[in-house]
Amino acid sequence: MKRVFFTFILVFLLTGVRAQEEPAEPTQINIVYGANFTKDEVKYPGASIFSKDEKQVQFEHQGADLWCDIAIYYQKENKLRAIGNVRLKQGDSISMSSGTVVYDGNIKLAKAWEKVVLANSDMTLRTDTLYFDRLNQESYYNHNGTIIDSANTLTSQIGRYYMVPKKYQFLENVKIRNPEYTVDSKQLDYYTTTKNAYMYGPSTITGDTYTLYCERGFYDTKVETGYGIKNTKINYNNRIIEGDSVYFNKAREFASATNNITVTDTINNGVIRAHYAEVFKAKDSVFATKRAVSISLVEQDSLYIHGDTLMLTGEPEKRILRAFRNTKIFKTDLSGKCDSLHFDQRTGITQLIRKPILWNLDNQMTGDSIHLISDMETEKLDSLKVMNNAFVISQDSIGKVGFNQAKGKDLFGKFIKNELKIVDLVKNTELIYYMYNDDQELIGINKTICSAIRMTFENSDIEDITFFTNPDGDIFPEEELPENSRKLKGFIWRGDERIMSKEDIFDEDDNNIQLVKIKGIDNPIDTDVDAATSEVEEKARDFISSSRETKKVPAKKPDNKEIPEKSLPVKKQRYEEARGENGLTPGYYLIANVFKEKQNFEKFMRILSDQGLRPNSFVRSSNQYHYIYLERYDTLEAIRKARDSQFNGQYTDETWILRVVGNQ
Repeated sequence: MKRVFFTFILVFLLTGVRAQEEPAEPTQINIVYGANFTKDEVKYPGASIFSKDEKQVQFEHQGADLWCDIAIYYQKENKLRAIGNVRLKQGDSISMSSGTVVYDGNIKLAKAWEKVVLANSDMTLRTDTLYFDRLNQESYYNHNGTIIDSANTLTSQIGRYYMVPKKYQFLENVKIRNPEYTVDSKQLDYYTTTKNAYMYGPSTITGDTYTLYCERGFYDTKVETGYGIKNTKINYNNRIIEGDSVYFNKAREFASATNNITVTDTINNGVIRAHYAEVFKAKDSVFATKRAVSISLVEQDSLYIHGDTLMLTGEPEKRILRAFRNTKIFKTDLSGKCDSLHFDQRTGITQLIRKPILWNLDNQMTGDSIHLISDMETEKLDSLKVMNNAFVISQDSIGKVGFNQAKGKDLFGKFIKNELKIVDLVKNTELIYYMYNDDQELIGINKTICSAIRMTFENSDIEDITFFTNPDGDIFPEEELPENSRKLKGFIWRGDERIMSKEDIFDEDDNNIQLVKIKGIDNPIDTDVDAATSEVEEKARDFISSSRETKKVPAKKPDNKEIPEKSLPVKKQRYEEARGENGLTPGYYLIANVFKEKQNFEKFMRILSDQGLRPNSFVRSSNQYHYIYLERYDTLEAIRKARDSQFNGQYTDETWILRVVGNQ
């Protein structure tokens, strides 16, 4: 009587799992070679026991053959326990060997343990315990496995193999080993035919010349190309590339990045930021555009250089930076504009090309071209050259009524402690200067021409002026010098263009740039995907389906009048989200069953109680169905562990997760 009641419970549970699905009549396991036969009703009631002679015992079931030393065969239940040197072969494609196998012919599921090896023409899988689901052509393990194919060795704590697409899904401590690289990942899909890997969660690829980190990415292990679209970073020799999307190709020694990019020079401590960049490792070069800016350190102060396009080329210590179109630079005490810029690290010369203008503190300098020269040993600004049509202007700092001006063919300046201290103007020089006494009273306006002029500065104000070679000029009272004589020929004050902050280097077009929409990475084959699950949850779902060999499916269809049907098939409801239902506390609920009819719901609750479980229930307002859950959990990790362990071994039927995310 006890055995009959236990069988009734199993039949009931299995009927709930397969609600609204008519199960096909199971095919009986066939004995091909029985060798020695015996029975032991005390130890194995109802079983036929076969043992090998000179040949192993052999069974056949729907295209699969099994050989072993000893077989315990339950014909009525259509189940088989094979012991010793077990081999299972499915056609010409799949073979499995192990110490022991339990096979259920009703659901075509084999559980193998003791040095399990599963192999086909593409790979070999080794693990301690393996489930081989012949019905769905899947195999899975949850206690460490190793897979070897023609290119790689893969290991993980949990894994599932889909035989038709030849696809692996790995979870926890995933590692791919190859002589050329290694891959470490939290979660990874791998296709044995293409050798492509799809990474989910924190993942690191380490090659001989690069390291890639991402939290969502793709990697072609055959040719070592890949890209990441979440928190991606490539350490590419002496540069680190980060961005919303990063691609790399080992053969071309090339990497590119899109949106919110940072390229860091680890040797020179320089940084380039942009929304698109390309890195050519062999040429040691970087190309950047879309709000591109180079940031380097000069005398403990950041120097920002912006252009529509930036190019950085050359090996360390010989870098050349080029900025093209709409170039702007900013430093706390120095800023400027020009069409293009060229900086050579070997010479320390920065050239501002075409219509350049430079501001040092309050002094405006223009000319046909401007050169800034740095001392590369001290990494400090050393000197300044303005070639052809040099012009220096500063507003009268005391009276605020005019402008001090000096011009000549060329200008040579000297920086001391990052401040312009000495300026020499040569050839056809002219000066207009507002002179004050110690009481800051205007004495007059000095207007002079000569061959050369030297000016020294203190706090950006002219402190001293020296005229060389036949100076010709005078100091005019303010009222005696007309307004039109107070400006030298070529005077243009451009104070409104002065760059006052690092944000000013970007114009309206830069600030309103439309970023490229980063597309997700499509996995070629998504197996049993529930549209309600998130992308990562889709990949993590249902990795473990252990202990299914204990289920018994009767040869005859059950009487559906006596056994309640599950109203929502579990297979379609692996994960679901809902707003608060009838005052349910937000969290994760492990759902065991769902019934529309109250009498079926009550019967199932009684059966669970008889098994020692303490189930809870609620009625969904959306469909008025009775939901039975085993436990509520605070985190997704906790409920996954409960589901994967089959509620700590207390509930062997399938379950799904209902997440309550808030109140209605």
